Amino acid sequence: MRLDATDAVILDALQREGRISNADLAERAGLSASACHRRVRALEAGGVIERYVAILNADAVGRGLTVIVLVTLENQKRETLERFERAVAGVDEVMECYLTTGAEDYLLRLMVRDARDYERVHRERLSGLPGVARLISNIAMRKVFVRTAIKLG
Repeated sequence: MRLDATDAVILDALQREGRISNADLAERAGLSASACHRRVRALEAGGVIERYVAILNADAVGRGLTVIVLVTLENQKRETLERFERAVAGVDEVMECYLTTGAEDYLLRLMVRDARDYERVHRERLSGLPGVARLISNIAMRKVFVRTAIKLG
């Protein structure tokens, strides 16, 4: 889908204020409310907007420790990769999973309560995932920043 400058204004506003009213969004984009609504629906239908979410404060919900885990599998056969991916998707503490290039096969970002909670997840869930040969864990000391908005244009 090809995006124009008006789409960029709409997307920028929605990324920063997901609950903005259509009237306010239309005003920012210089459109009528109905034209703005059609644009947003087209961006959704075109797959540019995947979904709408609320971003929670991890500390407030008791998941204040971020752990980055590098995973090396026993091999890179398709079946091994697929089995690992299906299984890791079932670990609720894993917030993101990336297939990577380099020495490790996957990068995981986990959100847990504390170091003891991570030890439990490591022992009970991660180390038992199919095909895992090695796990390297890195605990984040503090969050410097997180971006949720993609800069357009």
